Amino acid sequence: MSKTGKRLKKAYEGVDPTVPHPLYNAVKLIKERSSAKFNETVEIAMNLNIDPRKPDQNLRGTVMLPHGTGKAVRVAVFARGDRAKEAEAAGADVVGAEDLAEKIQAGQIDFDRAIATPDLMSIVGRLGKILGPRGLMPNPRLGTVTTNVGEAVRAAKGGQVEFRAEKAGIVHAGVGKASFTEAALADNVRAFVGAITRAKPSGAKGTYIKRVSLSSTMGPGVRVELSGLADEARP
Repeated sequence: MSKTGKRLKKAYEGVDPTVPHPLYNAVKLIKERSSAKFNETVEIAMNLNIDPRKPDQNLRGTVMLPHGTGKAVRVAVFARGDRAKEAEAAGADVVGAEDLAEKIQAGQIDFDRAIATPDLMSIVGRLGKILGPRGLMPNPRLGTVTTNVGEAVRAAKGGQVEFRAEKAGIVHAGVGKASFTEAALADNVRAFVGAITRAKPSGAKGTYIKRVSLSSTMGPGVRVELSGLADEARP
């Protein structure tokens, strides 16, 4: 067995994915089993009792993680004039208008989040087939179509995470790095669960949150106890 195989086998030892653990215990298990040579991402996966294909059960939004994601987020901004200068001052990695659109059409997509001022959405709209499938299309509901580009850039770089329910009603996102303290990871998980709880679609019936699991890039999935978690996450 290779070294990687042995490391993975050790990481999975003693973890039953069907047994739920209190949040702090789950975070501890994730950290203890993170043994890769890089700083692994800790992800949350939530199985919700919704059908996102129905308009009244769609779920999409953003949440600010109190301790950030631990990832450097590259931000592109479609803006002109003073708003372009504002975006640059806030730390945007790429700023432009028609020139930025041309780069994207040529396949130069070197950013993780796109923000646009409302007046440039006619340009951005033509890029829908490119940006849409990648989850990069600016959206007013997510605060990425705005006149306050400086604030949007700072939020994107400061720990704001987008979430969206997939067809099976599953929402997942990175909530930190394995190098984070247990307390920081727990805080981020609570913030994420709280955002999902508050964003409950009007058409959702019955038990809303069915299952919550945490995992690291190279580690096992650890199920989290639901009892008290959603209530704990409320402001």
